Amino acid sequence: MALLNLHHLRLFRAVALDGTLTGAARQLRLSQSALSSQLRTLESALGHALFERRGRGLVLTEAGRIALDHAESIFRTAADLTATLSESGRTRRALRVGALATLSRNFQMQFLRPLIGREDVEVVLRSGSQAELLRGLEGLALDVVLTNLAPARDAVSPWLIHRLDEQPVSLVGSPARVGDPPRALTDLLATEPLIVPTADTAIRAAFDALTARLGISPSIAAEADDMAMLRLLARADAGLAVLPPIVVRDELATGRLVEAAALEGLFETFLAVTLARRFPNPLLAHVLAGAA
Repeated sequence: MALLNLHHLRLFRAVALDGTLTGAARQLRLSQSALSSQLRTLESALGHALFERRGRGLVLTEAGRIALDHAESIFRTAADLTATLSESGRTRRALRVGALATLSRNFQMQFLRPLIGREDVEVVLRSGSQAELLRGLEGLALDVVLTNLAPARDAVSPWLIHRLDEQPVSLVGSPARVGDPPRALTDLLATEPLIVPTADTAIRAAFDALTARLGISPSIAAEADDMAMLRLLARADAGLAVLPPIVVRDELATGRLVEAAALEGLFETFLAVTLARRFPNPLLAHVLAGAA
């Protein structure tokens, strides 16, 4: 076991990810024979074959799969240590936040509010798809991902999922469209054009179930997967929007939009996804505590 080192694991991981000795050797700028010799040394140290040949490629054995999982964990910890200690002497500490591109901007600001204006903090914001953000989190390019989609978890998944908030969902529209006094929910759903989230969202699924229970076939004027676009469509009076009031908090405060009716049983759940890290960013605990 004295021969087992990070160098051997790095070479092993490169071969596992590429699937061929030739491709991995090219990336590593090693000869194929040298790489093969290093792998044999690692297999000898571990006492198990890590690959089996299939056609022109290499496939991990069961022992190889276990070794790769541990290797990834080791390299993540090493990167975590380097990133943390490299910032220890800085006067400003960064918190790197990834947010689902379709997530409410108002909610994001609410989450970050404890850090806004602090001279010792730099907030770095990135938006993207769920898959992109989780890759950034796992690669330690992000400290936290804000989302309304819970990532799949199993016994080996690395995610820690923090439930931050649950916001009710309402019908929201212009004062002229809503009327005074407001009409009944069933009347609004049956007669007004609606602006709704896309079919692949949890809110839309719950909304479709609600209208089915009520026996109503609503008229859909527009649908969007972006809360900011739903907000703009509501402001343009394209119809009544199905969204959490927090998304249009400023418009509700000024009276430009009004809440026509609450949609009972419909909620938007906001989550923070993190990794268990040996050296967690101390700012993360601060904002998670503020959101609780």
